[in-house]
Amino acid sequence: MKALRLDRLLANLGYGSRREIEGLARARRILRDGAPLTDASARIPLDPDLPARMSVMGELLDPLPGLCLMLHKPLGVTCSHKEAGPLVYSLLPERWRRRDPALSTVGRLDKETSGLLLLTDDGALLHRIIAPKAKVAKRYRVTLARPLQGDEAAILSSGELMLEGEDRPLLPVEMEPQDATHCTVTLHEGRYHQVRRMFAALGNHVDALHRDKVGGLALSDDLAAGEYRILGPDEIAAIFSQ
Repeated sequence: MKALRLDRLLANLGYGSRREIEGLARARRILRDGAPLTDASARIPLDPDLPARMSVMGELLDPLPGLCLMLHKPLGVTCSHKEAGPLVYSLLPERWRRRDPALSTVGRLDKETSGLLLLTDDGALLHRIIAPKAKVAKRYRVTLARPLQGDEAAILSSGELMLEGEDRPLLPVEMEPQDATHCTVTLHEGRYHQVRRMFAALGNHVDALHRDKVGGLALSDDLAAGEYRILGPDEIAAIFSQ
């Protein structure tokens, strides 16, 4: 089983520098199974249950690397440093922004799109989800400015719709109308602002966009905008079951 020095483990989890971890250890602020760990150089086995057995400054240890989160992204928050406004990382504990390996978003939702966003520090998992060969579908709830004409579903499923400025058509898109100005669409690729651009190509405008499903994993009904929770192995596996 893998083990890390205590100071390196806690520094990687964002608790502070190695010198600061040494201070916490000397002050008996780090406990495992109720006993203080006073030697910052001690090697700690990375047991799966370690976060339940270890505490730092009176709080249970943060999740170990291999973390995957479901976050309900609110409007006005950005996934990219290139966009103005607060980043999604501001919704997480401040310490988590210093984790190594770092937490990254699995793909992006633009500033004016809400809904299911995954974050992980597992690079292999991230690439497995976004890889085209994985064919992980994403479902969106769409609110349109103008009523549907009735032929949109056929056009989108044809695999022939071209977006402005591109030289290859979209892969077939599944569309289910809900009423005159609402529908769901399921994408099997992730082009830049794809949903907004494809409805613009159909002569309509997207007023609101919300992602509620990635693969076989749906956004939890009890997760309010701005909230997140850690996913378990079964939920991560559900991403790949469609």
